[in-house]
Amino acid sequence: MEIDQTEFRLWARYVYDISGILLEPAKSYLIESRLGPLLREYACRTFGDLYQKSRMDNTRTIEKRIIDQITTNETLFFRDSAPFEMLKYKILPDVVDRKTQKAFSSRPISLRIWSAGCSTGQEVYSIAIALKEILVDLNKYNVMVLGTDISGMAIARASQGTYSQFEMDRGLTSERMEQYFIHEGDMWKIKDEIRAMATFKKMNLMQPFVGLGKFDIIFCRNVAIYFTIEDRKKLFRHIEDVLAADGYLIIGSTESLTGIALQFEPKRYLRTVFYQLKK
Repeated sequence: MEIDQTEFRLWARYVYDISGILLEPAKSYLIESRLGPLLREYACRTFGDLYQKSRMDNTRTIEKRIIDQITTNETLFFRDSAPFEMLKYKILPDVVDRKTQKAFSSRPISLRIWSAGCSTGQEVYSIAIALKEILVDLNKYNVMVLGTDISGMAIARASQGTYSQFEMDRGLTSERMEQYFIHEGDMWKIKDEIRAMATFKKMNLMQPFVGLGKFDIIFCRNVAIYFTIEDRKKLFRHIEDVLAADGYLIIGSTESLTGIALQFEPKRYLRTVFYQLKK
């Protein structure tokens, strides 16, 4: 089923309204390929019928299914590797050293990290594994790695922490597979020690950040590229509000905050860039 330009403009506006994702006219194939199965599922003859049925659905069930289908959910473990090397050998040691110096008691040191747009959880568990490898004794720390995504289906999968062999082979060595996962049939499940560090929540980044608290480190990689310039500015203003004054922001390797978020200052570690709030 092909979508005509009138229907596409309607859908592009609707997708933007419910997700903040900007679909250019050249991306009409995304509507056709990703929402095509929903035509059959909801007995619709055209994309216009599906649009009308979704708008009339007071339960918003169809809207949720549309979001699940249209979001990319392209991810893998230790994606682009360099940010995780930076996390292990630069950022975490700096954060821990600073917090240790400020500590007035023997209570565990709090570490709060947010993975925005976490998809099916590979980035969250990669962060948790990196924490385990650098901190070793987790009893000395109060660790929380929050993963959020607009797709309820992606968050459900992330919470399960179960992956196929194909997904495991994308970024994990055999040593890490055996050390941090349990082999269950033809699937792999994250071990409880790593899973306990992670919390998952469905969240639309275009809506107000409520009740998140402050984070020491925020990963927001390859998310803002789907937003308009104005929405990117809005996103990073909100991120500014929840990033600790001396916290670290990590974005995608091909992304830049130049002209988007002047309140952030780029800093370089080896071949990787991170951002901090200007003093």
